[in-house]
Amino acid sequence: MSELAYILLKTLQNKFDEVSVLIEEKNNVMVKLWNSEPSVTQSWLQTSIQLRLAKSRRLWILDYDSKDPLYIVKNAEEVLKLASRIEESELYAPLPEPGKCSPLTNTYDPNVESSMNDPSRLVEEMVDASISQGVDRVAGTLTLSKTRTILVDTRGFECSEEKTGVEAYIRAFKGEFSGHWAHGSTKLDHNAIREVGRKAGYYATITNKKADISPGEYNVVISPLVAGNLFNYLAYMASALWVLIGFSVFAKYAPGEKIGSDVISLYDKPRDVTLPGVRSFDDEGVETFDKPIIENGLIKNVLHNTATASKLQLKSTGNAGWIYPRAWNLEISSGELKEEELPSIVKNGLIITNNWYTRLQNYYEGYFSTVSRDVALLVRNGEIEGHVGRVRIATSYPRLLSSITGATKNRYDIAWWEVRIPTRAPFLAIENIPITKPEA
Repeated sequence: MSELAYILLKTLQNKFDEVSVLIEEKNNVMVKLWNSEPSVTQSWLQTSIQLRLAKSRRLWILDYDSKDPLYIVKNAEEVLKLASRIEESELYAPLPEPGKCSPLTNTYDPNVESSMNDPSRLVEEMVDASISQGVDRVAGTLTLSKTRTILVDTRGFECSEEKTGVEAYIRAFKGEFSGHWAHGSTKLDHNAIREVGRKAGYYATITNKKADISPGEYNVVISPLVAGNLFNYLAYMASALWVLIGFSVFAKYAPGEKIGSDVISLYDKPRDVTLPGVRSFDDEGVETFDKPIIENGLIKNVLHNTATASKLQLKSTGNAGWIYPRAWNLEISSGELKEEELPSIVKNGLIITNNWYTRLQNYYEGYFSTVSRDVALLVRNGEIEGHVGRVRIATSYPRLLSSITGATKNRYDIAWWEVRIPTRAPFLAIENIPITKPEA
């Protein structure tokens, strides 16, 4: 892949003002579980080849699956015929001066690669831990990966780095109740793998009773899965491009203004070598660095690439995205609460363990809704009374963030299909949040 990157760069650099070549090669092994047994094992090599081409302040971003350099070059040259008919980019900025290539160490775990040859032990650990909680059956996936990223450009930046990845989730079933848990890391941690199964089984069996609630405002605890999902959407809106076009709640605020309670902070952590989104350089070759998005309730940073930073006369934050800046990894601040004390902390309200169908009704105001999935627990007088079925949180991000009263000391590293930006998250306690019941 390195040879291909240089061939493309050298062939195209005389035809365009700027050329960047970004190649990601990912080797994956996935085991799918159904009825507590492996149902399918898949392995595949995934290669993404992307080009950023600039000519007379006009930009093209091209994406290829083909590894044939002749095809890619011929296709890329076709865009030159369109140059006179395309307007100059409003967000064009020249590629930055090349940074130093300093790949992070300890992003690669040989135990992950060796387990890709035989993941059966890990699958057994997950399933056995869940079955030990007394569940009827489990479903889920275990995915192991090895990724190499290569970036070269006409400004002289050249760098590559490797990392491994582990993603696991389990849904456990007990009668008509279900529990869910997930995990994501660059490292293979057998305790964390077993905890995925144990947590899913624990929530599936935590109650065998049904309960009911009326729509209203309730004290709520959201799990790390729910916090990860909701803060992923918040991080997407922290992209400076979405702020510039008004497609973000951050468009209402200036850095330093308050959007949440003092106890909540959100960080972009690209240099955390344990989280799967780890990167030492962004897509423009700018060195990444850890930074707060929100700190103690105050807005600290939106995320920039060179183009958005130039537009606002700022500096890139190392979050490119050629089209839009993005977060790499997220970390939500911890607190002093203990997980086992959550029902007594809620007193009267809900514990929501999983969610899906998160939708933004108004990005600028931050209005959103999300629906609970798996067990949602009704708590009365500090005791779990039963499972209330599906409920909907319907509020705004400023209200949600301002209503957070505490977080657990223990946090979990979450990555699965509802949490695509890997997130280290605690359980969060929130006061007086609007809850409705979706129609069946």
